[in-house]
Amino acid sequence: MTDGGPTPGSRTPLVDPQGRRIVYLRLSLTDRCNFRCSYCSPGLETAHGDALQRPDIRRLVAVFAEAGIRRVRLTGGEPTLRRDIVEIVSDLHATPGIEEIALTTNGHRLEELAVPLRRAGLRQLNVSLDTFDGERLERLSGRGADVERIRRGIAAAASAGYPSLKVNTVVLRDVNSGELGDLSRFAWRHGAIARFIELMPFGGGEPVSVVEMQRLLEEQGVRLEPDATRGWGPARHMRGTSVDGGREVHGLLGFIGAITENFCGDCNRVRVSAAGALRACLGGRDEVPLAPLLRSGTDEEIEAAIREGLSRKRDRHHMEEESFETMVRIGG
Repeated sequence: MTDGGPTPGSRTPLVDPQGRRIVYLRLSLTDRCNFRCSYCSPGLETAHGDALQRPDIRRLVAVFAEAGIRRVRLTGGEPTLRRDIVEIVSDLHATPGIEEIALTTNGHRLEELAVPLRRAGLRQLNVSLDTFDGERLERLSGRGADVERIRRGIAAAASAGYPSLKVNTVVLRDVNSGELGDLSRFAWRHGAIARFIELMPFGGGEPVSVVEMQRLLEEQGVRLEPDATRGWGPARHMRGTSVDGGREVHGLLGFIGAITENFCGDCNRVRVSAAGALRACLGGRDEVPLAPLLRSGTDEEIEAAIREGLSRKRDRHHMEEESFETMVRIGG
């Protein structure tokens, strides 16, 4: 991660009321998904709103970049359902000021897209894998979820040479909490970081705290040591050592404790939904509609609206106290 300073020639950097520099945009490309994960889209059958089109996305990211955004993560829904996903990545890769493009995916189309996306300029890839048990995954994520297909996608991504590959797991008590060691060793075999995420209050299931995850990992054969590695996002890391196939293996593990280890103090992020609404905080409800300005406004008006939205960014989320829309509506 770079120092977070303004890009050469940019206007005044984006800063929230707490003085936090905003350098990271999480941009949802669609609120459609072919999975129905209980913790993300419970009961959701259809998408709502019109997703931004490719020219709008290109223009919006250019405005953000001019104001100091350095990194863009493409989310959803499932972003690879966009037929123009490779072209969108290529557009953003060519945007002055954007240093890194990342993507979060359920892995369903990754086997076919890993190489084209890497060639288009994608550098960092997060793939969701919550369990190795096919029946369990179907109960958790719906009939569209196929463990072997996801595993093949992760293998394809590892072969494609991404500078950063992560395997994301949302940990649910008595569902997949007994698989954390196996998931860690699987990620390391593919040169990936295993990341374990506390359940957020967007859907069903019982959460497991980061402290308990770490205890479970130790019980499941992963010895943990402190590690100072930091990326662009909220994850805190530890170094893990285990035995895999009779040999000692090592790797990084990331932990995201949205509830028990509130990650807001150094927040550097802003979100835009698939329909073009800016949301300064994952745990907030304030939105600023940018889509109308993309249709008829100037770049200066778009930037002013972005800054106005960020001026209402709170010091921290209150997800433990409030109710929210499903994660798929917000865009992660």
